Amino acid sequence: MESVCSQTCKDFEYIVIDGASSDGSVDVIKEYALRMPINWVSERDTGIFNAMNKGIGRATGQYLHFLNSGDALFDSGVVGNMLKKADENNDPNILVGQLYALGRDGSARKTETNDDFSLLRFYVNFIPHPSTYIKRSLFAEYGLYDEKYRIVSDWKWFLQVVVMNGVKPVLTDADVVLFDTTGVSETNPELDARERRMVLEEVIPPAILENYDSYSNVIFMMQHIRSRKWAYKMVKYLDKFLYLIEGRK
Repeated sequence: MESVCSQTCKDFEYIVIDGASSDGSVDVIKEYALRMPINWVSERDTGIFNAMNKGIGRATGQYLHFLNSGDALFDSGVVGNMLKKADENNDPNILVGQLYALGRDGSARKTETNDDFSLLRFYVNFIPHPSTYIKRSLFAEYGLYDEKYRIVSDWKWFLQVVVMNGVKPVLTDADVVLFDTTGVSETNPELDARERRMVLEEVIPPAILENYDSYSNVIFMMQHIRSRKWAYKMVKYLDKFLYLIEGRK
């Protein structure tokens, strides 16, 4: 909350959804509400994405940015920088910024984020939700987060909107968020993997998913090899050699 209140650009509304906390969180919200207007509620919810959907329902702005409990904005210029990047890119539907993972020792490590938003990439990777600005109108068009999943509903939403419906994100170099790595998505890898598989089977046609299951590792390996010219040349020569030998049989 301190990182939000410290923003130099105030062109945003601050919405806080609290899940009926009994640990003093409400007192903290009230304290910060004395410093800036906060649209807040404290009531029981059914999970992270139920809370996010409540926030979407209260929002009136053009873009939505979801800042989880434990995360913080990178510095006081995040909002101003991201709105500037949005203006420079003709107000894209989805604007992706940079995320830094916070270690237990307090160190911040920048995560790898690239502009490959293909189905192959989504098969194993994701768009960093905590560092992404999303147009509010997209939720009206494509629906809210699926609340039956505890961890991967944001990934499912991006998969459906970006891959299946062709909404193209724009990647920016703006530093956006310091990400808390002790949250549920980082500390429960078994549930994360199980939910991801359920989403793939729900969203991707079976014949296509079968091919991805069979050949994705080979494709990623070839992408890695192609990044090194000498290795790619060796593979090409070996492939030609095998083709000649097999052709003589």
